[in-house]
Amino acid sequence: MTSESGKAAAVLLTPEEMGRADRLTIDGGVPGIDLMERAGQAVARTAAELLPASAKILVLCGPGNNGGDGFVAARCLAMSGHSVSLCLVKPPDTLKGDALEAFARMNSDMRNAISYVSAGDGISNDLLDDLGSADLVVDALFGAGLDRPLSGAVLDLVGRINRSAVPVVAVDLPSGLSGATGAVLGEALKSRATVTFFRKKPGHVLFPGRGLCGSIKVADIGIEPATLGEIGPRTFENGPDLWIDAWPMPSVNGHKYSKGHAVVFSGPISATGAARLSAGAALRAGAGLVTLASPPDALMVNASHLTAVMLKKVAGAQAIADFLADERLNALLIGPGFGVGPQTRDVVGQLLKTGRAMVLDADALTSFAEKPEHLFEQIGGSSAPVVLTPHEGEFSRLFPEIEGDKLLRARQGAVLSGATVVLKGPDTVIASPDGRAAINANAPPWLATAGSGDVLAGIATGLLAQGVPAFEAACQAVWLHSEAAGKVGPGLIAEDLGEALRPAIAWLVDKRGAGL
Repeated sequence: MTSESGKAAAVLLTPEEMGRADRLTIDGGVPGIDLMERAGQAVARTAAELLPASAKILVLCGPGNNGGDGFVAARCLAMSGHSVSLCLVKPPDTLKGDALEAFARMNSDMRNAISYVSAGDGISNDLLDDLGSADLVVDALFGAGLDRPLSGAVLDLVGRINRSAVPVVAVDLPSGLSGATGAVLGEALKSRATVTFFRKKPGHVLFPGRGLCGSIKVADIGIEPATLGEIGPRTFENGPDLWIDAWPMPSVNGHKYSKGHAVVFSGPISATGAARLSAGAALRAGAGLVTLASPPDALMVNASHLTAVMLKKVAGAQAIADFLADERLNALLIGPGFGVGPQTRDVVGQLLKTGRAMVLDADALTSFAEKPEHLFEQIGGSSAPVVLTPHEGEFSRLFPEIEGDKLLRARQGAVLSGATVVLKGPDTVIASPDGRAAINANAPPWLATAGSGDVLAGIATGLLAQGVPAFEAACQAVWLHSEAAGKVGPGLIAEDLGEALRPAIAWLVDKRGAGL
């Protein structure tokens, strides 16, 4: 897999971008009804996989093209021997274009046996009967194009389906979810499976949407990947397809000095563990050398725990300057366990002036909560890349004026700060000041444990030391961190992550070496 095809595979399209992909394909000579036929057939195949023979299926169809996909799916499922009931939210005489054509292609018995749900009439008894006897519901109501909360009878119907525990297959996206943000608009159907088309959308991978989609299948409906070149998407699902070409592949003639030298700044004697976790992770991520810069009072406790990580006593601004006069020290991390306050602000400012690649985490971020603009000014004056790794609380303190969905906030934070922002969580968003953003989807729940963020910051620092660009280094670090946690499994503590990085890194080496 080449870099370009890999990036294409990782693309996430907003509903507006997907609409443009449809239009470009249709303008290029592919009839819209052909796209709809392929979409509906893919939905029918997925539904059939969940069902025994001759099952009862309720297909809910909205007024637009999502409903048209539902008509095709209903026809295909009926032809396969299933008993299919249809529910519409608007009368058939309101249908237009391809959706109307898809409706007309159903047989007359299906077209004439329709129940309705409408704001004026509520939910019919026929529909309640159909729901009560259904083995499966196909949700073709609204999909990713929904831009306002569900209300009235439709909201009531969604609630009834969720309470019924009948399995749902969603067309494009469960109704009630925003395709752009994953937000629930009123209430959303919880699906067993979701069938989307051409590419996923941000709403498929951002929470709470991700938790409501079930298994996600991306169907090929005939839109050419070259269409992406005209759209120019800037949002991706994080994973090797996105950044494998930037992975720092070990060289047979390499040596430790060619792989960079990372420095992690330790806190005082009472708070040294976080920095040691970071330093070990930087070394495991491939940095040729890692030094822990320790205050004098913490020197002995740090020395008693370190082996391959080197140790350097550093006390005060002049000692830092003397230490960093060695230009081989090319990536710095400060924050984990360092302490909050004006001294931390001063040290961060001094480090940013050195022109080294930097990761700022934890205390280094919180120390600027009262005057974040001072941090952003200093980042703007740095000649090297900077990565910020806030969790939600740290982000809100650093960017109190930024509101909105997670993807939007991370992007605005990156632009405002001039740094690559890693907004952490179960759906971590990595955003670059140039507008690119990636959403991570492989984090297991057991990563929510003390010290795991320190390991993440260390991995990113180790990758920066090897010359990986900031956005790619942050994406690689987040993915590796989650992949390692998945290999450890339940019961994980932060100390487990370093060793678990080994198989994840070995897999990347094999993938890059195979030219995939």
